[in-house]
Amino acid sequence: MFTGIVNSAGTVKDVARRGEDALLAISTSMGLDDVKIGDSIAVNGACLTVVAVAKDSFSADVSAETLAKTTLKWLKIGDKVNLERALTLNTPLGGHFVLGHVDCVGDIRERKERSNSIIFGVEIGEETGRYIVQKGSIALDGISLTVNQYEKNRFYVNIIPHTARETTLGFKKAGDRVNVETDILGKYVERFVHPDRGINDDFLSKHGFLK
Repeated sequence: MFTGIVNSAGTVKDVARRGEDALLAISTSMGLDDVKIGDSIAVNGACLTVVAVAKDSFSADVSAETLAKTTLKWLKIGDKVNLERALTLNTPLGGHFVLGHVDCVGDIRERKERSNSIIFGVEIGEETGRYIVQKGSIALDGISLTVNQYEKNRFYVNIIPHTARETTLGFKKAGDRVNVETDILGKYVERFVHPDRGINDDFLSKHGFLK
């Protein structure tokens, strides 16, 4: 689990295809002294497992499923990526609960500069869009952001100067793609209130809410 507060940027050192899977090597100035094989690190919002670690780099396996559902399939040597180490009990929860399980790839349709901020308009499919709530939380390439507006499968987020400087969003433009993870709370609520799976008239009657 993560918070959507990026620890550091990294640079892709190598991408080795292994059948339908891949092995990704990333260099970073983020401290790796206490990172162990088996630890989780989010790379552009996708939770990956460390399989090798050196002083200033680590490697992680990328499954066929992750390649199919995220922008990691387009990474090449020299690309910059956002990195976040897994949440611990001592980690400040500055963003929101991010699982590192990407829902879909979003298309940046608009980029506008307003004062010192950048406004992105990102388009996604209806299947993912139903979990987006205005003023709710969303993660783009692993970055915790607030949804300013949502309409017709397009949502808008505001990128402050600090986020633009410290993450890959600073150089994203219209036509680029980003990993999108919606707030997990919406998915659980939907499952609980679905008439075939959770809260329905029988459930409410059984627990004394209906007579």
